[in-house]
Amino acid sequence: MTEKHRIELVVNGRRHTAEVEPRTLLVDFLRDELGLKGTHIGCEHGVCGACTVLLDGRTIRSCTTFAVQAEGAHVGTVEGLADGPDLHPLQDEFWDKQALQCGFCTPAMLLTASELLERNPDPTPAQVREAVSGNLCRCTGYQFITEAVLAAAARMRAGEQTGAQA
Repeated sequence: MTEKHRIELVVNGRRHTAEVEPRTLLVDFLRDELGLKGTHIGCEHGVCGACTVLLDGRTIRSCTTFAVQAEGAHVGTVEGLADGPDLHPLQDEFWDKQALQCGFCTPAMLLTASELLERNPDPTPAQVREAVSGNLCRCTGYQFITEAVLAAAARMRAGEQTGAQA
């Protein structure tokens, strides 16, 4: 019988307690135990960035992080960006600027951009491209993503926190 460890963590503002095997990956815990399917599984080696989540406000690869490593931490997933029915400015701008294409990389791009804008509310296009360069996108060529992040940054600096999407 495999031993289990009790973990407590806050995911998208909600406290969770669970018993997990030491080998349970954070991505699997989020998807399978909490039903948060926005965190995608891509390469399973931490190279593609599809599994990116926020751990205490910093982006990490959840496919190379064990759930037990998140003990006591605050985890943010794409499901936590919106404010109820109101999309986060990043989500709104990704929609408006067609920066989501197939959508596979979108959750990770949104969280990466969220971390960037938290640290730097007025990034240059080059800073945006560098920030998201660790997340592979095969559809957009990063131009629409860069435009969306810059537009969201401008909205956020102007104080517009959310936008409704019909």
